[in-house]
Amino acid sequence: MSAPATSRTFAGLTIPTAGTFALDPTHTRVGFVARHLMVSKVRGNFTEVSGEITVAEDPLASTVTVRIPAASIETRVGDRDNHLRSPDFLDVETYPELTFRSTRLVDLDGSEFKLVGDLTIRGVTREVTLDVEFEGLATSPWGQEVIGFNASTEIDREEFGMTWNQALEAGGVLVGKKIKIEIEAEAIRQA
Repeated sequence: MSAPATSRTFAGLTIPTAGTFALDPTHTRVGFVARHLMVSKVRGNFTEVSGEITVAEDPLASTVTVRIPAASIETRVGDRDNHLRSPDFLDVETYPELTFRSTRLVDLDGSEFKLVGDLTIRGVTREVTLDVEFEGLATSPWGQEVIGFNASTEIDREEFGMTWNQALEAGGVLVGKKIKIEIEAEAIRQA
């Protein structure tokens, strides 16, 4: 498929011209991986997400804002999901939303770069760095300009006030401290 007429070249990549893109929630996944019992992994995701990507005239000045309803966490196990929504973890009644606001884009290397920003969970904000790969842009069969990205990072859940755990008889703990975040995103041009 040929690139849309609203594209330009930057650092050898075909990228969109300046404008605002809204995350497409039906084609965006915010997932996570946590260690369980020190020997396996639990995977989950948030079933709702919204946000905007503002592509700037200077692509390195582009910004991203993401909002995730905390209660939309899902791991396919009802009891575990309810525990994750409780004050032991996300405390969705008190802190209904997780947010990410980018502050800068650095280390551009082809289609890969690092996106630095402020992640807020449970009212605690920490700077995180996402490893991002720009997957490209296309025009959908409905004439919409679409861009795609993959991103990942790792956080320490205890830095966000999620310190609940349970010691195991044989040593170790029930839930690992490190959480890997995995994102696949599509966004549609709004302006």
